[in-house]
Amino acid sequence: MIILYGIPNCDTVKKARAWLTAQGVDYQFHDFKKQGVPPERLAVWTQAAGWDKLLNRQGTTWRKLDAATQAAVHDAATAQALMRANPSVIKRPVVEWDRGITLGFDVAGWAARVRT
Repeated sequence: MIILYGIPNCDTVKKARAWLTAQGVDYQFHDFKKQGVPPERLAVWTQAAGWDKLLNRQGTTWRKLDAATQAAVHDAATAQALMRANPSVIKRPVVEWDRGITLGFDVAGWAARVRT
């Protein structure tokens, strides 16, 4: 089962969900706001993608953090602690496919996964 993790009001998550639905792909949606970030999955994503790619430094949530909080993120452990406390700093969507994970929405990459 494909699991898409994100926040329902995120534009990228909306596009990703609409695309999956249009392709007829069955998936489960995990809402970070309502269900939280599963710590065991966060560890898996960090291992697979790297904490620096999983942490969205371009988003509004990151920019609103004070400089000391931003500076305190320097490794996987500190990044994961911040992501658990502020799920909106996680790059969205995180998708767990049958084979691996992806971060963000990439039509070409997703189409290749859906076809196989």
